[in-house]
Amino acid sequence: MGLPTLEFSDSFVDSPDFRDRLKCHEIELDRTNTFIKELIKDGHQLVCALKNLSAAVQKFSQSLQEFQFECIGDAETDDEVNIAQSFKEFSQLLSTMEEERRRLIQNADDVLITPLERFRKEQIGAAKDGKKKFDKEAEKYYSSLEKHLNLSSRKKESALQEADAQIDKERQLFYDASLEYVFKIQEVQEKKKFEFVEPLLAFLQGLFTFYHEGYELAHEFEPYKQQLQFNLQNTRNNFLSTKQEVEKLMNRVRSADQDQKPPGQWTMEGYLYVQEKRPLGCTWTRHYCTYEKGCNTFITSSPTEKFRLKSCIRRKTDSIDKRFCFDIEVVERHGIITLQALSESNRRLWLEAMDGKEPVIVWSLSKYACVLCLYIGVCSVCTVYILLSAGLNTMGLYRVGGINSKVQKLMTTVFCKLLHSTHLMPASRTRQINLNIKTLKSYICIYLCGVCAEGVLIYLFCFFLSESDDQNYRVCAVHALVHKLPDKNKEMLEILIKHLLNVSTHSESNMMTVSNLGVIFGPTLMRSQEETVAAMMNIKFQNVVVEILIENFEKIYLMANVIKHKTNKFSFKTVCEHIHRCYNLMIFIHRDAKAIYSCEAENSNELSFPQGAHFSNVYPSVEPGWLQATFEGKTGLVPENYVVFL
Repeated sequence: MGLPTLEFSDSFVDSPDFRDRLKCHEIELDRTNTFIKELIKDGHQLVCALKNLSAAVQKFSQSLQEFQFECIGDAETDDEVNIAQSFKEFSQLLSTMEEERRRLIQNADDVLITPLERFRKEQIGAAKDGKKKFDKEAEKYYSSLEKHLNLSSRKKESALQEADAQIDKERQLFYDASLEYVFKIQEVQEKKKFEFVEPLLAFLQGLFTFYHEGYELAHEFEPYKQQLQFNLQNTRNNFLSTKQEVEKLMNRVRSADQDQKPPGQWTMEGYLYVQEKRPLGCTWTRHYCTYEKGCNTFITSSPTEKFRLKSCIRRKTDSIDKRFCFDIEVVERHGIITLQALSESNRRLWLEAMDGKEPVIVWSLSKYACVLCLYIGVCSVCTVYILLSAGLNTMGLYRVGGINSKVQKLMTTVFCKLLHSTHLMPASRTRQINLNIKTLKSYICIYLCGVCAEGVLIYLFCFFLSESDDQNYRVCAVHALVHKLPDKNKEMLEILIKHLLNVSTHSESNMMTVSNLGVIFGPTLMRSQEETVAAMMNIKFQNVVVEILIENFEKIYLMANVIKHKTNKFSFKTVCEHIHRCYNLMIFIHRDAKAIYSCEAENSNELSFPQGAHFSNVYPSVEPGWLQATFEGKTGLVPENYVVFL
């Protein structure tokens, strides 16, 4: 049931029922007043909590802004660069959100607290003042009425008339106070419907604006989020691949002879005990020592001393009571310096590095052992390619391995015959070979990994890929390295990459995207120059190389046909020149040009053309100062300063 209506006419009667109905309004007004006071208190706490939350988010955002990712290795992939930048993107997003929250907090007093305070004081307070006045006038009136009714009728008529006038006056004051109070209390009950609710609505609108801003930011953030998720997945795949290689390296190091030359910039380095002679004998002090054979420099630490080596001789066991000793002579000191190695094999390594008398045992792989990296006879290549073309829609192709026993059996039986065959096997015979597709793919990966014991591409590609963010430059860098492969390797690589491109076009069914293929075939096709953790960290670039080869297959092999080289000698200078030439080709290829002068050909490989002639497919020629162009269906050379590009 709602509140009863208060009629103005009831103010004159002032019946008990009127007082009861008036009491209901007063109780409701007190309840509303108490509720508003609690609401204002809760509002203050909410604003305080929002301020604390905003301060915490701002501090969190600042921490994200100040943090800097440091990745292992000298270069970073695009995925790592984006991930490292992500914290700053997150920080910027949070800062933008907090700006809107600060506006919400600043407006909270104006739109919520102040209006509620004003309604409570001005409206409810006025109603309470009206009640006080009503109660005062009622008490005064009824007290005067009681006295007036107790007047004796024997009093003079003038006194009675005066008393009647006074009571009429007080009755009118009572009626006025009652009418005003009834009007005010009902006015407040009606006003609270909007003046009480409007501030809450305005505050909620501010909240909605804040949340809507968050929705808009989330919508704008969606493309970056998707790209970052792609970067994270690639990095996770790279991590799993790198982790496996590092674990293998750790196990090899664990099982190998610990007294072997560690990889590093020095010819030899490690701890040695140096004999220091004293008046009452000698002491042996441990120093970390390095030796550089190129400049014949021997350095000890703590304190650091640098010597130029003259000779190194193994110390006979019967001439000293210490084991594993050898003597060196240096330019800076007279006499010999006696050193003690950590073991016999460790001493042998030091003697070997310093050209001592210990037997020299040098073991290393040929730098160009990778000649067999991708080479298979032409007929065998065709056979393998036919088999590779099967099962393109198989889920998890190349990622899901075959049964090891079946793979080993395949390696020792079927493929031994296939790969040494000098004739192409007919397609009908190929279909008769009942091989599980997973077994076949596992063999291909193992075979490529086995013959690629020392890859060439890995030696320089990290530098070129990290030198520039320009995708065209990277394509040219990869092309330059591929171009330096022996012809057989290059032919096999072209066949394999063409196949992987075909595999990637079926990624909706086999789930093997270009990125996934890069993770699998990057470590398979390439090897680090040395087996160290630092080198293992560059596996991620191997994956990038394979991705570039697949995604830019036609572009890379188009440039291979345009740019001819006289040598396959692998050097930093020739690779840089090749990249520069390819990069220019990438920029100018397929451009149109117009002749600003006419020209008559002097050689068969040149073009004759009139002024204003239109050329198509214009790109730099290997001849300095000349361009290769097509005019009226004929392709030849035109002077570079005779044309302008359109």
